[in-house]
Amino acid sequence: MKKQRAFTHEVAAEVPEVYRCYQCLTCTLGCPVAFAMDLYPHEIVKYVQLGARDKVLNSSALWTCASCETCATRCPNEIEIVQLMDCLRRMAIAEKRAREKGPILNRVFLDAIRKRGRIHEISLIVDLKRKTGELFRLDKDEMRLGLAMLRRGKLKLLPTRIKETNVMKRLFSHVEKKR
Repeated sequence: MKKQRAFTHEVAAEVPEVYRCYQCLTCTLGCPVAFAMDLYPHEIVKYVQLGARDKVLNSSALWTCASCETCATRCPNEIEIVQLMDCLRRMAIAEKRAREKGPILNRVFLDAIRKRGRIHEISLIVDLKRKTGELFRLDKDEMRLGLAMLRRGKLKLLPTRIKETNVMKRLFSHVEKKR
């Protein structure tokens, strides 16, 4: 029982409003990726309240969350579920529980923003495939979709940069120092 309370208190130290949830399901009903989650957003919050560390930190929902903030925007109790998900992701990574590609995608995504100031989808895909060891694995559906997007002008061949990338690097440095 102490372990369960310790987990809840550890999470609540970063996201104190987690205690406010009364399971109205607004977060889950508004979530655009809930259909792909093994635990819905309201369930994640409930399991955190119950101290179910293993259930929460082993959930693939942590990596499915798109961090779009629809849940937090709609929440009547102003629970920062995106902040909660970030907290839980860091805990899962620290405890080496992350089995998904999510942590790798997260790192590749943030590194791209740090370097260029914005995302270049083709570079992101190449970096992700390189880091997951799938660089030379060709998926026909991915190739077909990529080519269709390229033909329609939805993907740019060459990356563009923002003018002040040093500002982005300082911002990342500042955030990393706070952790």
